[in-house]
Amino acid sequence: MRKQFGMPEGEKLVNYYSCSYWKGRVPRQGWLYLTVNHLCFYSFLLGKEVSLVVQWVDVTRLEKNATLLFPESIRVDTRDQELFFSMFLNIGETFKLMEQLANLAMRQLLDSEGFREDKALPRPVRPHRNISVLKRDLDARAKNECYRATFRLPRDERLDGHTGCTLWTPFNKLHIPGQMFISNNYICFASKEEDACHLIIPLREVTIVEKADSSSVLPSPLSISTKSKMTFLFANLKDRDFLVQRISDFLQKTPSKQQDSISGERKASIVDEDPKSPSTPQEVLEQPASPSSTLSGCPSFSMQEVPTASQGLLKLFQRNSPTEVLGAKGAKEKMKEESWNIHFFEYGRGMCMYRTAKTRELVLKGIPESLRGELWLLFSGAWNEMVTHPGYYAELVEKSTGKYTLATEEIERDLHRSMPEHPAFQNELGIAALRRVLTAYAFRNPTIGYCQAMNIVTSVLLLYGSEEEAFWLLVALCERMLPDYYNTRVVGALVDQGIFEELTRDFLPQLSEKMQDLGVISSISLSWFLTLFLSVMPFESAVVIVDCFFYEGIKVVLQVALAILDANMEQLLDCSDEGEAMTVLGRYLDNVVNKQSVSPPIPHLHALLTSGDDPPAEVDIFELLKVSYEKFSSLRADDLEQMRFKQRLKVIQSLEDTAKRSVVRAIPGDIGFSLEELEDLYVVFKAKHLASQYWGGSHTAAIRRDPSLPYLEQYRIDASQFQELFASLTPWTCGSHTPVLAGRMFRLLDENKDSLINFKEFVTGMSGMYHGDLTEKLKVLYKLHLPPALNPEEAESALEAAHYFTEDSCSEETLLQGEQEGAGNEDAREKKGEKGTSPQDCRHYLRMWAKEKEVQKETIKDLPKMNQEQFIELCKTLYNMFSEDSMEQDLYHAIATVASLLLRIGEVGKKFSVRMGKKPKDSACGGDHNEDAVQEDSSEPEPHQDPAQEPQPPAAGDPQAKAGGDTHLGKTPQENQVVGEGGSGEGQGSPSQFLSDDETKDDMSMSSYSVVSTGSLQCEDFLDDTVLVGGEVSNHMATARCEGTVDADWCISFEQILASILTESVLVNFFEKSIDIGLKIKDQKKVERQFSTSSDHEQSGVSG
Repeated sequence: MRKQFGMPEGEKLVNYYSCSYWKGRVPRQGWLYLTVNHLCFYSFLLGKEVSLVVQWVDVTRLEKNATLLFPESIRVDTRDQELFFSMFLNIGETFKLMEQLANLAMRQLLDSEGFREDKALPRPVRPHRNISVLKRDLDARAKNECYRATFRLPRDERLDGHTGCTLWTPFNKLHIPGQMFISNNYICFASKEEDACHLIIPLREVTIVEKADSSSVLPSPLSISTKSKMTFLFANLKDRDFLVQRISDFLQKTPSKQQDSISGERKASIVDEDPKSPSTPQEVLEQPASPSSTLSGCPSFSMQEVPTASQGLLKLFQRNSPTEVLGAKGAKEKMKEESWNIHFFEYGRGMCMYRTAKTRELVLKGIPESLRGELWLLFSGAWNEMVTHPGYYAELVEKSTGKYTLATEEIERDLHRSMPEHPAFQNELGIAALRRVLTAYAFRNPTIGYCQAMNIVTSVLLLYGSEEEAFWLLVALCERMLPDYYNTRVVGALVDQGIFEELTRDFLPQLSEKMQDLGVISSISLSWFLTLFLSVMPFESAVVIVDCFFYEGIKVVLQVALAILDANMEQLLDCSDEGEAMTVLGRYLDNVVNKQSVSPPIPHLHALLTSGDDPPAEVDIFELLKVSYEKFSSLRADDLEQMRFKQRLKVIQSLEDTAKRSVVRAIPGDIGFSLEELEDLYVVFKAKHLASQYWGGSHTAAIRRDPSLPYLEQYRIDASQFQELFASLTPWTCGSHTPVLAGRMFRLLDENKDSLINFKEFVTGMSGMYHGDLTEKLKVLYKLHLPPALNPEEAESALEAAHYFTEDSCSEETLLQGEQEGAGNEDAREKKGEKGTSPQDCRHYLRMWAKEKEVQKETIKDLPKMNQEQFIELCKTLYNMFSEDSMEQDLYHAIATVASLLLRIGEVGKKFSVRMGKKPKDSACGGDHNEDAVQEDSSEPEPHQDPAQEPQPPAAGDPQAKAGGDTHLGKTPQENQVVGEGGSGEGQGSPSQFLSDDETKDDMSMSSYSVVSTGSLQCEDFLDDTVLVGGEVSNHMATARCEGTVDADWCISFEQILASILTESVLVNFFEKSIDIGLKIKDQKKVERQFSTSSDHEQSGVSG
C-alpha cells in the first residue's frame, strides 16, 4: 500500500474494503484503503487506472446517503471536489471507521489533548486474524467514548467488556433486560428501553459479590452489595464465572481503606470484619453538599477558615425565612423535597441510585434548593472525580495562590462582572471564592485556562455547592459535558450552533430561512449555549434549565432554544433586521419567570435594556420546558453526537481557512509571491508540521501546536522538516550538498534561535531565492556563507587558524565570545520570562510588531566581509549548484574564472592593507574574519588551545574536514580550474610587489590573468582547502609543504563578488532566470498528500 500510493514509512493501514468509486456517472470497482492519515482508492479495470489519495485533515464533509443516482453511498467532500463511494459489503462498518479517522484528524487540527496515541486501549483476548490491531484499537476507543458519555464517567475510565443480562428492579418488581458494562472502577447497567433504568455502581462502594443459586426462573444470578446497604441482582449472565473473576481482579486493584473481598464463601467474614462500613459512606453520600472530610485531609491548606469550603453561598446569604412566611411557594418547595425523599427511599440515594423515567419527571418539576448541589454532583458525574481525588483542589489552590499569568489577569478583570446583581457577589467572600475556583481550574487545564462565560457559570455553581464541589462541576462541564466550549476559539459552541441551525431547518422550516437572512442564530446561540441561558434569562428560571442540563445534557438546551424560537415565530417572521429580532427574543427571555422559586427575586440587568412600554406576557419556565419536551423530544443523544461530528468538520475547516487567510495577510506585500502562491505554500508548510503529529512519528513538545498563540505562530517546523521542504522547493538544487545549504538557510531564518521557524520566516527565505534581481539573490547566497548561517563546525578551523597568531588575539576573541554569550543568555532569560508572564508576552509581541512596521532596507555596504574559508565554501556551493544545469560546462568555466579573479583581488587587498602600515592581526579584514569566526564557535576553546591532543595537528587547518555534507569527491575536471588558475603564477616572480598605489586603489581593475608572488599567496593553504572540491590533490603533500592553515588576513567584500560575477553573462543569466514555484509546490503536494489527487491513465496497447 505504501509503495502504491507513495506513503511515508510511518503511515499505518487500518483496514481496506472493496467498493466502487463513481468517476462521473461510471463506477470504477476497486479497493478503498483507510490509513491513519489518508483515504486511498485504487482501481485498474479495462486498461484504465484510477488512483486517489485524500488526507483526512482536508475532509470538509463526510456522510452516508442514499439517492437515486448513488444508492447506499458514502460522500466525501474536500475543498476541491466531491467523491462518492458505493457498493460496500458492509457500508455501516466502513462509514463508522471513516468517521473515527476523520474525527481524529479534526482533533489533530484542534490540538485537543485527546489527540494522543492511546497505548492503554484494551484489546480482545481472542482477536480475529482479519482485523488489524489499529482497527481494534479504534473500535475500543469509540466504545470507551460512548461508555463514558452514557454514564458520565471520568475521562481515564477504560471499558473492559459488556454482556447482556437482566436486572431485578425492586421498585416495580420486574427483571429488566439490558447490558452490563464493566470497567476498571465501575459496574454499569443500561436497559434496552432508553428510559427504563440506568445504574452506576462504583467498585469503591462494593462490599460483596456472590453467585446465587440458579433456577429456571432466575438463571445464572449474580448479587452485588454496596456499603450503602443496597443489593443489586443480575441474572441471565452468559459467562458468570469469568465475569466474577474480572470483577474480583478489579476489586483487588481498587484503592480502599478496608480490603474488601469477593465470593460467597467469605461473605460472613466480610460482614464481621467491617460491621460499621455502611454507616460512614452512607452519611457522606447522603450529604454530598458538605464534603468537609475531603478537605480536612489536606493540612497544608487551611480551608476550614473559609465559610465557602463547606457550604454554598446561597446558604450563607439567603434570609432564613420560615416556610409559613413563604406561603404557597414554601409549601410547594416542601412538597418537592418530600417527593425526592420518597424517590430516594424507593430508588436509592447517592451514586448507586436507580435512574428511571420517574427521576426525569422529578427533575423537570424542579429540584428543591436544598438538594440542588447534591443532585448536580451525582447527575454530572463530578462526585466520582471528587471522592477519588481527595485534597486535589486544595493543592491546586495552594499552588496557584499568588501566581500571575494571562489567565489570572483575565479572571481578575471578569470577577466583578459575574452576577453582580446577586448579593453573594457584592462582597469579598463570594468574589474570593470565585477567584480561587477559576484560578485553580486555569492551573489544572492550561490548554483552556480561562474563557469568558466560565465566570458566570462558576458563580452559579458556587451558590449551590462548596468551592471544591463547584470546582469539580466546572471540570465536568468544560471537559466532558460541553467539550471544546471554553477554549480560545469556542469550537464546541460553534459546533452546537451549527446543530441548532440544522434542527431549525428540520423542525421550523418556515422560520429557518428568515433567521438565516437576518443572521440571528449566530448572534443568539453563543450567548445561550456558553452560559446555559444564565446571562439572558432571570436567574431563578435559568437555574431550572441547568437542573435539566446536568441530567440530560446538551439536548435540553437545544430543545429549549427551539421552543423559544417556536413561541416567537410570528413576531420573528415580521422582523426586518437583526436588531429587531434580537429585541423580540430579549424581551421574551426577560419575562420567563419561575413562580415556584423561594429565593428573593434578583433584578435581571438584561431586562433593563429590553424593557418597553408594552411588556410581553410572563412565561412560566416549567411550561416552557414542558412544551420543549412535547414538541422536540425526538432528539436522541446518539443522533446529536452524529450531528456534532458533521458540524465539527465544517467548523474546524472554516477556522483553518480563516487562519490561512490571516497568515497570508500578515505577509508583507514586497515578498514577491502572489496570493495564490502564498496560500499554496501555507498548505504545504502546514502539512509538514502536521506530518510530525502522525501516529508513530517522533515529535517534540516544542513543535506541538498551541492554539493560544497568534495564527502566524501556531504552525512551525524544525530544521529537519525545513530541510525536506527546502530540497523540494528551492530553485538552487545542489545535489548531495542541498542538505548543508538547507541547514544554513534555516539558521539564517531562525532569528530568535528557538530552532523553529514560522510561515513568515519560511516565505522570506523562499522569496530571497525566487524573487528580486541578481543583487538580491547573490546577497542571500552570500549571507548563507557567513555566521550565523555558517555551521559552528564549519567555522572551527578559522578559530584554530587564529591560534597560530598572538595570544592577545586569542584572548580578545574569547572575551568577545563571552560577551556575546552573556548577551545571548540574557536574551534567553528574557525570552523565558516572556513566555511565563503575560505582561512580558504582550510587550514581546508589541516589540515584534513594531519591528515589522519599521522599514529596514539592508544595503550591500552593511554586509560584513568574507574570509578565505567562507569564500571557499561559497565556491563549493556554486559548483554543486551548477552540476544539474543545461549550461553546466559554461557555468563551470565562468565560476572558475571569477573565483581565480577574486582570490587575486583578496590577496592584493591584503597586501595593500599591509603596505598602509597595519599589522595583520589589527587589519580590517582580519578583524572581520576573527569576529565572524568567533560568533558561531563553541563556548569552550580549550580543545583547540591544546593541539597536542589531536593525532594530526596540521589537519586542523582543513576546514572541509569538519563541514558535514560538504565532501564531494570525483567532480568534473573544471572544478580543478580554481587550483590551476589560482596557482599558475606560483613559481614565477612577484610583479605585484612593484604595483603602484594608483594601480591598487580600484580592486575591480585587476584582470583575470594577473599574477601574484609565491610569498603573498599561500598556495599550499588554498590547495589544502580545495582538496575536497577537486578531489585529485593529495592532502599529505599540502601538509608536508605547510601547516595547512587558512590565510586569516585574506578577505573579500560583497561588492567585489558582485562586480566579478557581472563580468560573466552566463552567471548573470543563471541567477536572473525566472522559475515558477507553482510546479514545485504541485510536486510537493503530491509527496505530502496534502490534497486530493486522482489519475486516470489510458493504457493503450500495453497490459498491466
